[in-house]
Amino acid sequence: MKKTGLQILKDNTMLIVLVLVYLFFTWRTGGAMFSPFNFNELITQNAYVFILASGMLMCMLTGGNIDLACGSLVCFLGAIGAYFMAIQEMNPVIAIILMLLIGIVYGCVLGYLIAYINIPPWIATLAGYLAFRGLGTNILSSNSKTGSISVKKVESFLGIFAGKLFKTKMGILNVPCLVVGIVIAVLVVALNVINRANKVKKGYEADTMAMMLGKSVLEAAVILLVAYKLAMAGGIPTVLVWVGLVVLFYNFITEKTTIGRHFYVVGGNREAARLSGVNTRRIMFVAYLNMAIVTVITTWVVLGRVQAANSTAGTNFEMDAISACVVGGVSAYGGAGRIFGMVIGATLIGVINLGMSLMNIDANYQKVVKGVVLLGAVAFDILSKRRSK
Repeated sequence: MKKTGLQILKDNTMLIVLVLVYLFFTWRTGGAMFSPFNFNELITQNAYVFILASGMLMCMLTGGNIDLACGSLVCFLGAIGAYFMAIQEMNPVIAIILMLLIGIVYGCVLGYLIAYINIPPWIATLAGYLAFRGLGTNILSSNSKTGSISVKKVESFLGIFAGKLFKTKMGILNVPCLVVGIVIAVLVVALNVINRANKVKKGYEADTMAMMLGKSVLEAAVILLVAYKLAMAGGIPTVLVWVGLVVLFYNFITEKTTIGRHFYVVGGNREAARLSGVNTRRIMFVAYLNMAIVTVITTWVVLGRVQAANSTAGTNFEMDAISACVVGGVSAYGGAGRIFGMVIGATLIGVINLGMSLMNIDANYQKVVKGVVLLGAVAFDILSKRRSK
């Protein structure tokens, strides 16, 4: 069964919007959005959104549930990590493991409260939203007169989470970076061909050969463009590797595994899923344990980029993650959404942030624009579902 042009257009609406918005800001900023430096900034400044939204997507799939505590948890874990690495001079590897263990313990407690005690997720995570910000601020104020703990001297930690692969000077073409981009582009085209062949063989809905080839060419072109810009910006940011690993992992979980399908089933109809033999409590437990682990990874990335822990770290992170998911087509009611859509949503939010910053638009108006975009995405989702019915 082949997709019609209208279906393809509907499936890629947000991607088209992303391209148009990017072109608009490129025009309004005199091409500044297209510079290698700003390509690099778009990735490094918004990496936390991609990582955090991957975990938020899993929560939302279970029925529109969210985690309000993740931003405050970033503040708390960042304070702990900075305290041990910078003040106690703990080995960064041990500090990283300690932060991960704290996140796992918290995730288990939170998952148990939600899945087995039946505390509503927004109540359970609201408690963390309040508590972790207070704990993190207290740790920082107790160990620093400025309320901030720097990790600039912890070079090994910064190298992992804020360094660059194949590092060269800005403006000099980085050949290894370009080669990596070419390899990835070839792999993407090959995977598209294989996936379409498998769908056609099994009788599933698939793009026409022309549409698949056009899509592959566009995807390869985007990958090569990003690779070239990063090659001119001094190399591949290590944070991009972390983002890539997280996104690919969750794409595999949601698309290729049984437990991934269970998340969709629980979100679609929890009672029907339970009667079908799906352990709905376990799915809820895993969703919030997973969210805590993703938040730990986000903390490492943010601490590496800012090179310091402070009381404002993680502010509104939960809102950015939720916005990225909803704008990317993840249903606010659960049971629907894809990692690729979330990536589009996160990129759109990042482009809007960077574009308005380059245009020197007041931060308050930036919030207004993001709010309108979020509302528009939800309205589009609801109207699309009504028309399909």
